Amino acid sequence: MIVCLLPTGCVLLPPSITAARLKIKHIVIIMQENRSFDNLFYGFPGADTATSGMDKGTSIDLQPLPLAVKQDLDHTHPGWWKDWDNGQMDNFIHGQKFTIPYQPYTYVPQSDIEPYWTLAQSYTLGDRMFQSNTGPSYVAHQYMIAGQSDDADENPDNGYYWGCDAPTGTTVKMIGPNGTDLPGVFPCFDYQTMADLLDAKGITWRYYATNYSAMTGPKLASYIWSAYDAIRHIRFGPDWTTNVISPDTQVLTDIQNGQLAQVTWIVPMGPYSDHAGASTGEGPDWVASITNAIGASQFWDSTVIFIAWDDWGGWYDHVDPPSVDNMGLGFRVPVIVVSPYAKHGYVSHVTHEFASFLKYTEEIFNLPSLGTRDVNADDFADCFDYAQSPQPYTQIPVKFDAAFFTSRTFTEPPDTY
Repeated sequence: MIVCLLPTGCVLLPPSITAARLKIKHIVIIMQENRSFDNLFYGFPGADTATSGMDKGTSIDLQPLPLAVKQDLDHTHPGWWKDWDNGQMDNFIHGQKFTIPYQPYTYVPQSDIEPYWTLAQSYTLGDRMFQSNTGPSYVAHQYMIAGQSDDADENPDNGYYWGCDAPTGTTVKMIGPNGTDLPGVFPCFDYQTMADLLDAKGITWRYYATNYSAMTGPKLASYIWSAYDAIRHIRFGPDWTTNVISPDTQVLTDIQNGQLAQVTWIVPMGPYSDHAGASTGEGPDWVASITNAIGASQFWDSTVIFIAWDDWGGWYDHVDPPSVDNMGLGFRVPVIVVSPYAKHGYVSHVTHEFASFLKYTEEIFNLPSLGTRDVNADDFADCFDYAQSPQPYTQIPVKFDAAFFTSRTFTEPPDTY
């Protein structure tokens, strides 16, 4: 297919992009929390996983540990640097004290995360998906919407507030040399994001974020985990009231009511985030409730669902990540690609990162590049076969369904790291 874009002239699009644009009308990105590939998909057939890891010269067999473990791990940028240990991948303890011996060197039993395994076995699982940054969630979410973080490398030091609504005096640290942090700035930036590209083309989008109004009061209720709260022109522009939606569970109601934006991001509440210390173990059912809702809707035949985890969470992984710049890449995290056009039972060994979501979105909707990590990011091309005929979605068995999630309210604070 030849596309002419003045003033740059005409270009010949690859057949895969041409086919994708004809068939894909909706992109959904579900962002879970804090799990490495070895931790979540230990022993997955056809995937590159480890059964043991090194701790400063000592070989440690990976042991099973429930998803709803109560103790969190260090996943700051300095913590990442220690874990990585110049590519030796052998320092995941680095002086931490645990009630569970060698806690970073554990994996989640398949029985705890059966919906994830079912989706991965039915569609496509990526074992070379790398976190874009080498630190915690706040930065990871910026890479998912912008392919950059303006060199911020930690969560804001206030803890709960992720952007322009943070209290005066809040700062976010900046990346320094050799695993260090530098003094930070107020966590409110103004760089271009995927939302700006979508708005310019009239493409609909929504970002579903958590709501802790019972704890924080109405003013800050919807802003805690919204990446777009860190983007000044989004936070104080019309998009904020129309496209940034709370609570996150509203996405289930919207899908059931026949409403799905062309591009959708979904961020979980802490109890079903998979985050150590916050998770109640309901994350797999939360994700499956979304895929089940889309699978039962009129949107199934035209949708791609990407399921990813925003950082490694301090858990062991054996693969030394590629180095592309001073921010990353970080350690491996899983990605599951669910779509009637995703390859069935396929394990992708191609290098992906969070900016790959941007690259794929740009290609599907004929958008310009943001000029950040998306320039060189992969576009998940190997994960799809657009020639295959869409098959009906098979509902994933769950213990907790959509009605369970939409009926819940929480008063506890969210994950702060």
